[in-house]
Amino acid sequence: MKFILLAALSFFSDPYPKNENISVSHYIFRLELSDDTDVIKGEAEVTIRFLKPVASFDLNLIEKKGDTTGMNVISVKSSGKPVNYVFRGDLITIHPPPGDEHTFVITYEGIPYDGLIISKNKFGERSFFGDNWPDRGRHWLPTVDHPAYKSTVEFLITAPAYYEVIATGKLVEEKKLPGKRKLTHWKESVPVSVKVMTIGVSNFAVQQSGVVSGIPVTTWVYPQNKKDGFSDFKVAPKILEYLQEYIGPYPFEKLAHVQSKTKFGGLENASNIFYFENSVNGKNERESLIAHETAHQWFGNSATEADWHHVWLSEGFATYCTALYMEHKYGADTLISIMKKTRKQVFKSDSLNKSPIVDTSITDINKVLSTNTYQKAAWVLHMLRKKMGDENFHAGIREYYDTYKGKTALTEDFVAIMQKHYNKVKLPVPFKPDLESFVTQWLYTGGHLKITGTWEYKEATQRLQLVTKTTGMPAVPFEPPMHFEPPTYLDLLVETDDGEKVIKTVEVLGGNGSQSWDFKKKIVKVTPDPNAWLLAEIDLKPKTP
Repeated sequence: MKFILLAALSFFSDPYPKNENISVSHYIFRLELSDDTDVIKGEAEVTIRFLKPVASFDLNLIEKKGDTTGMNVISVKSSGKPVNYVFRGDLITIHPPPGDEHTFVITYEGIPYDGLIISKNKFGERSFFGDNWPDRGRHWLPTVDHPAYKSTVEFLITAPAYYEVIATGKLVEEKKLPGKRKLTHWKESVPVSVKVMTIGVSNFAVQQSGVVSGIPVTTWVYPQNKKDGFSDFKVAPKILEYLQEYIGPYPFEKLAHVQSKTKFGGLENASNIFYFENSVNGKNERESLIAHETAHQWFGNSATEADWHHVWLSEGFATYCTALYMEHKYGADTLISIMKKTRKQVFKSDSLNKSPIVDTSITDINKVLSTNTYQKAAWVLHMLRKKMGDENFHAGIREYYDTYKGKTALTEDFVAIMQKHYNKVKLPVPFKPDLESFVTQWLYTGGHLKITGTWEYKEATQRLQLVTKTTGMPAVPFEPPMHFEPPTYLDLLVETDDGEKVIKTVEVLGGNGSQSWDFKKKIVKVTPDPNAWLLAEIDLKPKTP
């Protein structure tokens, strides 16, 4: 099948050289931070399972070059004994002793060029914030820095005692040390990728804003922003409550919302989300951002894309879950408004670059984020919801998450589960429905539909005539006996001269098409896609005599 072949090719085109013979079980990072220097002193315990014997394996870490930044590796040991290794560029190549599992202790130090942002916050106070996405964790942590490798993790941070320390996982211990220092220990028991494991060290005001199903929801903001921040994040428990009800149980042991130095608008670190500094302003205008980053705890953090080209499984899902939450809270009109806005963003993006959502030509993973993987991917889910119906779509989303929570997935895995639920849809056709054409067209083909045409009501015959031309994307073939189901339908809001309004759903045909229906009442207006269910530029006008 075409879709399966495309998906398989996309997996093997991931530019990261994955080692299929190893898996990472657990990380323990012991880090010492100081106000006297930007040098971090680290000790990483990395537990590796060997699925097959290997002569060597690699960990990612950026080596110190001629300038002041980068890391020096002091030693690599296992069971207290030195292990042969070579550190060059951004790789520690380790030659392991025989055995199925070993824990390697890497002692290192240096000044991170990136990844751990050591700087002053907006109020001139020193802070340390991890900012790992997409593969910047290697600047300060020796890891296998790829989303396909998930593990549990612990952070033991030694820092000046006046700092508060937030990190991935659950707080295990906080204790005072000599020299006005403090040790803070966080431990995450759910496997996560390096891109979303991190720390934040700063002066914080902390408030618990709620508890949802036993999960504490907290706010961490700069003390100067205390009043504003506690107000801005007060919606967080309700968002968590809705998403947990819609998707499934929350996968982690806490949820912290943290004002930070991230270069992104928000960064969905597992169990401790970082937001850009100026997001905190007391205007309560970040509800969508909070919902987006919270949705990532399920999609991206727990159920994780197995390679970078499938990042839509993270960003597209978080974007659409945000729309679902806003629909739930504010009603259908809000959803329509959101989808119309994002549709315009897709049109603008497509006018510049008609690349597919799953774009296997990308080799620079910093470029995988785009309107395609956010807004257009959300639109694919939106159209799939329309195609399947709310009940089947919702059941498919829940099963997909439940199947891949704590694991990784590719697009084909998601589609296989949605196909099971699409098979339940009752269609007025004798053949078995298949999502392959829909997926091929919307995920693996660039562009969007453009529909132009006319409508005409003929009073003599009491019929509505619709003539259309569809362009913008390749037509999906119809090849009996293997039928590719027509991928798209268009709703028309038909208004009669006595004020009656009726929705008619028509099949979107590739190329030129003509369809007609009986109408006893005179039609005065036809509005295409009134509820914003189709990713198409539509120009449908009344036919002039």
